Amino acid sequence: MSTNSKVWVSDLNSRPEIRSAFPRTTVRFYDTTLRDGEQTVGVVLSPQQKLDIARKLDELGVSRIEAGFPRVSPEDAEAIQLMRKANLKAELWGFSRAVKSDIEELVRLGLRASVIEAPVSDIKLKAYGISRDEVLRRVTDAVAFATQNGITVAFFGVDGTRTALDFLKKIYLAALKAGATEIVVVDTIGACGPEAVEFLVREVCQWVGPNTPVHFHGHNDFGMGTACAVAAVRAGASWIQGTINGMGERAGNADIGEIALALRCLYDVPVALDLTKIREVSEVVCKAAGYTLEAWKPLVGENLFMRESGAVATQFHIPEAIEPYSSELVNARRSIVLGKKSGLDSVALKCKELGLTITPEQRAPILAAVKKLAIAKRGLLTDEEFRRIVKELATMPAKA
Repeated sequence: MSTNSKVWVSDLNSRPEIRSAFPRTTVRFYDTTLRDGEQTVGVVLSPQQKLDIARKLDELGVSRIEAGFPRVSPEDAEAIQLMRKANLKAELWGFSRAVKSDIEELVRLGLRASVIEAPVSDIKLKAYGISRDEVLRRVTDAVAFATQNGITVAFFGVDGTRTALDFLKKIYLAALKAGATEIVVVDTIGACGPEAVEFLVREVCQWVGPNTPVHFHGHNDFGMGTACAVAAVRAGASWIQGTINGMGERAGNADIGEIALALRCLYDVPVALDLTKIREVSEVVCKAAGYTLEAWKPLVGENLFMRESGAVATQFHIPEAIEPYSSELVNARRSIVLGKKSGLDSVALKCKELGLTITPEQRAPILAAVKKLAIAKRGLLTDEEFRRIVKELATMPAKA
């Protein structure tokens, strides 16, 4: 493990058989927070909020922003118009079913690129009441119409991970023949583990050839959204689709921040994402969407660089002893917090942070008072509460 960098993960990740399986080319991110992310139950984003989030995504370095599904949402159409005027560096992409009227709306709004989706698994086709032949016809007609109108198309086969491989290959190749230039491998309901994703993405890359970019779009129903996306990159996907904070339907989409962090820190894969901006973007999205995150959530959680445990506080001066990567990497602040589990070193470090002076003899009674108050309030002490304890105990006469 190198202690000269900002990453302190196990050297086992660098073993040749592991590292050589990953590309050295940059992985890029297609963000769908404004479309798939908004499908989180109870979340409604206004056009202005979508513009504000799009600007933050642009600062983050997201290469493509899925701006919405304008055919079914006039508010999405309004948001797209606002985004188009904002001079974003990121490409703006639309979302469309394999339906002519959806594509006509993209043309009206001036979007030059879009995902075109269609159900491809027998389960989904049965639910919609259409045949394989019918969906094949719809896809080829829609893709051809879009490309004739100057729209770059990535074909998005819904529920692709539960689709018979022979039919999945047939419809992907038909979409490419009709004019699509990119393919999305879609795990719509998070039905695959990482090994299955790696197998499927590798198969698809072989079907479509090295000149056709392959995306992976996954969900987190088994808590494997990040692992599956990493597996997709290992298999040849050059684009990862996902959302900020992993928001989305059911258990959410794959979290692009977590994926970027894992690729960079564990596998040394270059990523087109500025990790120093991710926590700020996370906060903006949370505020707009009206939800809160677990304090222990990877990358963006409030607790990641806070230390309450006295045993851990003893090691606080050596970050690599208690953290796998530097707080600087994600622009976070390290801090000591005081509570039931604090120790003597916690008290000393907090005093140093707040500019308070105590004697070595005062540390134990101050710690006892800290623990007593933390248990009584069932939580952490505020800095003001700690200052008050220090002031009270520091002014008490010493025992004879």
